[in-house]
Amino acid sequence: MSFTAKDVQALREKTGCGMMDCKKALTESNGDMEKAVEILREKGIAAAEKKASRVAAEGIVDAFVADDGKTGVVVEVNSETDFVSKNADFQAFVREVGLTIAKNAPADLDALLNMKCASFDTTVAELLREKIQTIGENLTIRRFYRAQGVVSTYVHSGGRIGVLAEFDASESVAENPGFAEFAKDISMQIAAMSPRFLSKDTVPSDEIDKEREILLAQIKNDDKLKNKPEQVIQKMVEGRLGKYYEANCLLEQVFIKDGAMTVAAYVAAKAKEFGGAISVKNFTRFEKGEGVQKKEDDFAAEVANMVK
Repeated sequence: MSFTAKDVQALREKTGCGMMDCKKALTESNGDMEKAVEILREKGIAAAEKKASRVAAEGIVDAFVADDGKTGVVVEVNSETDFVSKNADFQAFVREVGLTIAKNAPADLDALLNMKCASFDTTVAELLREKIQTIGENLTIRRFYRAQGVVSTYVHSGGRIGVLAEFDASESVAENPGFAEFAKDISMQIAAMSPRFLSKDTVPSDEIDKEREILLAQIKNDDKLKNKPEQVIQKMVEGRLGKYYEANCLLEQVFIKDGAMTVAAYVAAKAKEFGGAISVKNFTRFEKGEGVQKKEDDFAAEVANMVK
């Protein structure tokens, strides 16, 4: 597999590594981007967990709890330019899509597009086409998630990130005056720290095996560490794996509002304060445009075409 200068640049953006290191890694991996990232991490060069998800399309992520107080929705709608995300008509359309999801619980995007809107006598697909015509840009309903029960939502930076957090808690605990603030704290933690998993127990075994291999390779490639006894190296791997859990698992993360405790400790403290059990059951975090390859416009070529 061959690679181009753009591939080298993409790998640099993913990992924060120098150009020559990226070229060598792509050469070694025969152009396989993900394998190249692993190679750089094994050599201890790559910045940890920098991802291609920073490539962004435009639009907004909306998240809210419906009027019934127990149905939460998070939805992403993309547009071509950032200007549209600030358009009140576009924002109202995104909320209407969310209200329809909350009311009708579509199974997937196709079902959503074919159902009647919550507030209008038209389908979501028809309303979408209307908005594309009136706003003048291509719009796409990309994804959504809906949950019922004890839920909390949070929207960050004008729709750049949306979070829906789900909890197990009794009705009396959920109705405690302080519970809403606690739940928002958890949602804000998810928005800020972008955990990949809920807890250590929810990390897939193949993910852990892969991480162990990378950590072991890092040590073997370190001249100061590679000759240590195997038992010592294995302890070092497990120690570094603990750091992996702290970075990637919500309940293991340091609580952003109090660096002296983990999120799990904060949940336990609030459960004691509110007089009943609380657990974080699930969370969904959407970041605008993550994983979407944004079109690269050649402005000079565009002007040339217009002149023609």
